[in-house]
Amino acid sequence: MWGKTSERLEKPHAFFASSFSEVHSKSIFERDRRDWLVIPDAIAAYIYETVNKMSPRVGQFLADAAQTPVVVGTRTFLIRETTKLSLLAEQLMEKIKNLWYTKVLGY
Repeated sequence: MWGKTSERLEKPHAFFASSFSEVHSKSIFERDRRDWLVIPDAIAAYIYETVNKMSPRVGQFLADAAQTPVVVGTRTFLIRETTKLSLLAEQLMEKIKNLWYTKVLGY
């Protein structure tokens, strides 16, 4: 964690444990993107920013809740499993492309 409460308020974390600048800098439409959680992270960042503008105490509660072991563990599991699925999908697409070129087009 970051130490003092005032320091944590200056450096908020996204709902799913990424910094807000990281969430906003990630492109949802990157071609080779394997991080399927960029959209939920971006939504959580916007929710946090809106709530934090209205009530910094509630915003801090959200930031702290996002750092609980249950949320962090769940997010880590989802990242690991979706990365595996992404790799399998890429391998499948490569096999389909090779079949298309060799069997259909005759290359």
